[in-house]
Amino acid sequence: MTTLRPMLATPGTHVPAGEEWRHEVKWDGVRALADVDGAVTLTSRNSNRITAAWPELLTPPAGHADLLLDGEIIALNERGLPDFRVLAERIHVRKAGQVARLAERVPATYMVFDLLRLDGRDLTGLPLAERRARLEGLDLGASGWQVPATYDDGGMLFDATKAQGLEGIVSKRTDSTYRPGERTHNWLKFAHRHRASYVVGGWRPQTGTSDRLASLLVGEPAEDGLHYRGRVGSGIGPRQSRVLAELVAPLARAASPFVDEVPRVDAQGTHWLEPVLVVDVETHGAGYERLRQPAFQGVRSDVSPEDLTWSP
Repeated sequence: MTTLRPMLATPGTHVPAGEEWRHEVKWDGVRALADVDGAVTLTSRNSNRITAAWPELLTPPAGHADLLLDGEIIALNERGLPDFRVLAERIHVRKAGQVARLAERVPATYMVFDLLRLDGRDLTGLPLAERRARLEGLDLGASGWQVPATYDDGGMLFDATKAQGLEGIVSKRTDSTYRPGERTHNWLKFAHRHRASYVVGGWRPQTGTSDRLASLLVGEPAEDGLHYRGRVGSGIGPRQSRVLAELVAPLARAASPFVDEVPRVDAQGTHWLEPVLVVDVETHGAGYERLRQPAFQGVRSDVSPEDLTWSP
């Protein structure tokens, strides 16, 4: 049984070009090593055994009894995008009946991007190009596993994944060996930040105060009302807090303006507002039900909630 930890990518400053680099989609899921020794054992990035949580991924590939693969377990959200939060409720469930129900309701796919052992032979010392060629020769059809494509044009892939609302890309040197547990510059990751406008439905004060605005609760307006998208605190410094406090002061209302339920952790202590103020928010990834790592960018006096309304 493997005790390896996955090789890690370093955040990059610019997407590299040249034939010595290949580029992949950066998946928003659970990193996992799959050890095939008759049966399949899945271990997490931190070497925790997670096999029981993913019963639909435990069919071994045909024709090989001894493999070690590296990849990402993903599931799609309601907009068809890989989304870690869709998987979150499954990660710690171990009761067989509950696991089976979740696997049926939230099916996962294992996106395999590296092959570390083949028929008992350690491949970690081989260049990525050779490991990848052997990986693409495997028959994964019955396993619920996929080998995602790689691309030679990193700039194109970066722009395309940003437009599609995906998490980002990873660029890898084709001559790089696999270095377990290490973070190297042979693998570079580039995560997207997206900017969009949202309607403010509430605000929360700074801890220990009642009047110092620390964060905003924002949503997307639809024909059936305002849909909650999350709480934004990053980017709101003292100056922004004072300006926002003045803007929201005349907008107070007694009840939440959101048509869906706001999580208790966000609703507690919130001052609700009439949903008329629009702000810009930068976030990690796009197309998700909840904003990821959101940061306040400014107030949009030129945009109204009606300009943002969509049909659910």
